[in-house]
Amino acid sequence: MGIKTYRVGKLSDGIDARKIPLSAVTSGAGLVFVSGLPPVNHETGDLVRGDILVQTRQCLENVKAAVETAGSSMDKILKTTIYAVNCAYFEDINAIYAEYFPDVNKRPARTFCTVGAWPWEFDIEIEAVALA
Repeated sequence: MGIKTYRVGKLSDGIDARKIPLSAVTSGAGLVFVSGLPPVNHETGDLVRGDILVQTRQCLENVKAAVETAGSSMDKILKTTIYAVNCAYFEDINAIYAEYFPDVNKRPARTFCTVGAWPWEFDIEIEAVALA
């Protein structure tokens, strides 16, 4: 079984344009791997500006688009990692995150990390691993 890479609309175009050496989503060995995706609208390629609630929702929409592009779905996500610039965002991020994973018995494992900064002006990035 080989490794496949997938394109996620304008998000992948932006990665290519900035010569960032990664794929937004890959799959292999029955798993789907979603790179850390920032709040960039995957349909327009524009950075989504707004508070942490707006940014979190866009990141999760990107994760959803990525897993679906690879033939998976949000309910098959096994693990997520959230990178945020401020741990004070924890509760707000959780409020949006719970909307995308409403079943308390099927929520993926998760790690929450604080980071210094990115080369763009955003406050959060989310990555995921799912069953194919």
